[in-house]
Amino acid sequence: MSIAPLGAGDLIDRAVRLYRKDFWTFVLIAAPPVIVGTLFSIGWMLLARQFFFVGATYRPEEMWSYVIFMWLGGIVIWLTETVAVLTIMGGASRNFVRHLLFNEPITFRKTYKNTFGRLFGLILASGIIAVLLGIVGITIFYFGLFVTILIAALVFIVFSFSQVLATIVSFIFGFGVAVFMGWLFFLIAARFAYVPQVMLVEGQGVVAAIGRSMTLASGNVKRFAALFIFTTVVTYSALAILFIPLKIYAWYSGIELFFSNDVIPAWYEIANQMVGQISFILLMPVWMIGLCLLYVDERVRHEGYDIELMAARQLGEIPAVPSEFVNPLQPALSKNVAEASVRPRTSPPSSSSGSGITTLGLD
Repeated sequence: MSIAPLGAGDLIDRAVRLYRKDFWTFVLIAAPPVIVGTLFSIGWMLLARQFFFVGATYRPEEMWSYVIFMWLGGIVIWLTETVAVLTIMGGASRNFVRHLLFNEPITFRKTYKNTFGRLFGLILASGIIAVLLGIVGITIFYFGLFVTILIAALVFIVFSFSQVLATIVSFIFGFGVAVFMGWLFFLIAARFAYVPQVMLVEGQGVVAAIGRSMTLASGNVKRFAALFIFTTVVTYSALAILFIPLKIYAWYSGIELFFSNDVIPAWYEIANQMVGQISFILLMPVWMIGLCLLYVDERVRHEGYDIELMAARQLGEIPAVPSEFVNPLQPALSKNVAEASVRPRTSPPSSSSGSGITTLGLD
């Protein structure tokens, strides 16, 4: 595969093509954490129904208690599932770079082997990222909402002579605030985009990986935002395709989804959960592949990573230096915990193509 700087369109196009090429492998990699999260979500929902709904109808206080209970549980389950997904993405990033370096197949086994080799570090890093971005996202959202309401109030005061003009001007200002707040969120989120990749590909620790990701991610806001918007639009399109038949069937079965005191049947809520999670399983690999491509692309742009990979293919592993010296050269792909435990390094490998040993001392 050619390695060259990618624009936003090239990034999305290559991510989709790679996904289509190994569709079932990527779905299998993405499925375990999402399936486990789905089972916990369904179990939490059934538990909430047992606690708060006694008969076929509900009282308003029961409904509010049910919503709060589901909301609290949903946050914990979502956070745990997000951490698990980010952890798996880290393991997949190493497999993906090995695919670029050696044309090695992307497999379920190697992805999870890489993940378990740095499991605790990946969980810690993913937890930090999920919590920080959650706090940042909520803060930016409510601050933007406050600014929008304040601007709308001022606009209606200034243009009190024309409600139509005030509405149009308020909409324009509100759209501008939304775009600015979205850009601000992506500016912050992009700084943490490469933490799992740095840990698995470069062998860095959690703190060093966060600093390295912040340094490497400068200037990638547009492409990061384009990848996020594309994935979000496709996800909701998939949700619409699956949700519309479900809504039609529920309406045909006589289920009142709005303005009704009747308890919604459990099968409908379970089906809602399943549709959402199936869409997540199908679309999460696009996000995973896109971030890995972005990581490689940033290194190609800023560090000549394509030359580094070419040298690794042709010249073999970088020779070791005595411990009292600092080697200014770093390998294109560090040795992870699992690989180091399988075959300790005893002597520099041969770079001969017929030796049976790959470059960088990796089996």
